[in-house]
Amino acid sequence: MKAWSDNDHAFNSLVWPKLRPVLASYPDIKLEFSVDNGLRNIIEDGFDAGIRLGESVEKDMIAIRIGPDWRMVAVASPLYLEAHTPPAHPQDLIRHNCINMRQATAGGLYAWEFGRDGQDLRVRVDGQLTFSTSYAMIDAALSGLGVAFLPEDLVEFHVASGDLVLLLDEWSPKFAGYYIYYPSRRQNLPAFKVIVDALRHRNA
Repeated sequence: MKAWSDNDHAFNSLVWPKLRPVLASYPDIKLEFSVDNGLRNIIEDGFDAGIRLGESVEKDMIAIRIGPDWRMVAVASPLYLEAHTPPAHPQDLIRHNCINMRQATAGGLYAWEFGRDGQDLRVRVDGQLTFSTSYAMIDAALSGLGVAFLPEDLVEFHVASGDLVLLLDEWSPKFAGYYIYYPSRRQNLPAFKVIVDALRHRNA
């Protein structure tokens, strides 16, 4: 089976932790993963399945939820905030040194998305650094090099420890999490069913 994930967060937080214990019981199942932060056509690119946020899955695909709702949050280190006034509104980020994420296939910089009381905002920020992986962004934020916008579960330990400060909390609502999606012709293959069942989200 050949699978694609739209970012390292999905792969490291959900896909690999769920599949790793299953693979030992099914040595005949062979998997190939491709991980990047762009949007790809899995049929044209020869993949059996893909992982994306639910809001971006094509309507003609079968989609199975594999994780809970989550949110993106803006964070910065106390060191950075000693020299910069914390943003009170998402538009204030335009005046900050922000750590950007480049989308691989689209080629552009990710616009930070916020929402509050039915108002949705997309803010295009600027800064000294641009990465293609979340983990490098965390390190840069911890080093006091700017404001980063990241999945909350990746930074919650650093926020709890005080190494990072959560910004614009009330502007960061949760949204539908990750789904595995695939064309209907794949669903009857036994090995594919094993993988989908292992990834399926089950409410605690």
